[in-house]
Amino acid sequence: MAIRPINYTSRDFASIKQDLENYAKRYYPTTFKDFSEASFGSLVLDMVSYVGDQLSYYADFQTNESLLDSAILYENVVRLSEIMGYKQPGAAQSTGVASFYVEVPAKATARGPDLDYVPILLRGARISSNGGALYTLAENVDFSASENEITVSKVDNTTGNPTSFAIKARGRVISGQEKQELISVGDYQRFLRLQLTDNNVTEVLSVTDSQGNEYYQVDYLTQDIVLQQFRNTESDRTAVPFIMKTKPVPRRFITEFTGMGKTYIQFGYGSEENLTTDVVVDPSDVVLNVNGRTYTTDQTFDPTNLIKTDKFGVVPTNTTLTIKYTSNTSTSVNAAAGTLGTVISPTFTFKDQGSLSPTATSTVISSVQVENEEPIQGDTSILSTEEIRQRAFGTFAAQNRAVTRTDYINLLYRMPAAFGSIKRANVVRDPDSFKRNLNVYILAEDTSGDLSIPNQALLQNAAIWLNKYRMINDTLDILSGRVINIGINFTILPELDVNKYTLLDTCYRKLLNEYINVKFNIGEAVYISEIYKLLNEVPGVVDTTDVEIVNKTGAAYAGYVYDIDSNLSDDGRFLKIPEDSVAEVLLPSMDIMGVVT
Repeated sequence: MAIRPINYTSRDFASIKQDLENYAKRYYPTTFKDFSEASFGSLVLDMVSYVGDQLSYYADFQTNESLLDSAILYENVVRLSEIMGYKQPGAAQSTGVASFYVEVPAKATARGPDLDYVPILLRGARISSNGGALYTLAENVDFSASENEITVSKVDNTTGNPTSFAIKARGRVISGQEKQELISVGDYQRFLRLQLTDNNVTEVLSVTDSQGNEYYQVDYLTQDIVLQQFRNTESDRTAVPFIMKTKPVPRRFITEFTGMGKTYIQFGYGSEENLTTDVVVDPSDVVLNVNGRTYTTDQTFDPTNLIKTDKFGVVPTNTTLTIKYTSNTSTSVNAAAGTLGTVISPTFTFKDQGSLSPTATSTVISSVQVENEEPIQGDTSILSTEEIRQRAFGTFAAQNRAVTRTDYINLLYRMPAAFGSIKRANVVRDPDSFKRNLNVYILAEDTSGDLSIPNQALLQNAAIWLNKYRMINDTLDILSGRVINIGINFTILPELDVNKYTLLDTCYRKLLNEYINVKFNIGEAVYISEIYKLLNEVPGVVDTTDVEIVNKTGAAYAGYVYDIDSNLSDDGRFLKIPEDSVAEVLLPSMDIMGVVT
């Protein structure tokens, strides 16, 4: 029997049906003769073509979803990004500095507060905002510190002497609260993977089993050491409060955030029987190529992989895991200045509480108040698939070091969520410096999802984070970016039979959905020619006769005055934006205005 040719290029319904019909007419001319739309033969061809079209679609879809460039589904983009080294952060935390106040009785001499009643507010205290979001104090607040502000609170009406003093101290707060979850683990399971029930996990703090063994979080299961800090007890402890030491961690886990509210922790497949915490690679055996030495070739020296084990860490079995983590309590945990209101369940300690009056200490504790003079920032809106895709490409190129400006920008976006999140960043070489000094400009996001100036805590965290990866000859200045609020005025010429009000609304939504909702990057120009193009593509628009960019200032706006006319390109095609600034349409309903001529 001769081989009959088959056309493999037809993949849609119509072409598959046509090929099948031609095939039947050629090779079965006497069997099937009726190919009219109402015939049984046409029914068979339609059903086969339908199945073929579906199979072709899903084959193409699955192929596209396996490549980061073409993937559409959010979870697939996240998974493919992880392959390139990008770590999806947990639910973003906001951070900032809050001011705490306590009222302390005066000394018997009325010359200052009684130091015995000056307390320390311990970390872990919860603070609520006017909007209902919860925050946690991340450090102890010592009201006896020399930098605190002290003012007279109450005076004796008879003598005029102070009877109490108000002390103001500052402490860093983060959004959310600490929680814990108990998970029972049964028999041995390779690469055990557990899901936390909370959908707003920002960071996993600790994992311990019922035997008291602690499991340490690492970036990858192949990493079997961590760096721990220990309090310095030597004479130089003032200058060096902590000592960093390398700790082998055979019990370890990794954390996976899907970006869709799910959080997983995963272990290796080692067991207690092959635990080898005391066997560490000797660098002298594996690093230096010295003549005359017998070398060990079955292991390499990796500063993050020191233990002689290939089991990726011990997996817990037949135990109960206690998992402590932080979780946000609100969808928007950024807080405007002055919105923190109440300290919930504070814990205080006093210098010698046993010798103090319980009534007086209770009065001090009940007097605690809190306010935030600066915004609490760091939480950003959920990253789009395109943002994740671009950050993954940047992560792969950076290779966990900062050499180019794009490396620095990518590292800023990868800063752990516990330190706050950065919405926009730009790195520019300082033209006034003879050295390799870089100006790093960052912007945060406010409670409404608009770009805002970062607070000091976020700037400081960004500096500490970048210092881990910068080149040794790089110096960094972490600076606040500027927001230039703009408006768009346009004039269109409609077709004669088009409703002008409907057309204006369509043009407005076109700009909003396809252009304005996409946040500009710092230093990115505003292309007026692109606005012309978008408007001219709207059905019913004959031509766009004018597009004008205006600077918006006032109470609701950032307040930065920018000369639009002098910063237009020579041909008027785009508006130049400084390298430390970003353009933003703050109020689209008011800032995008159209006219029909």
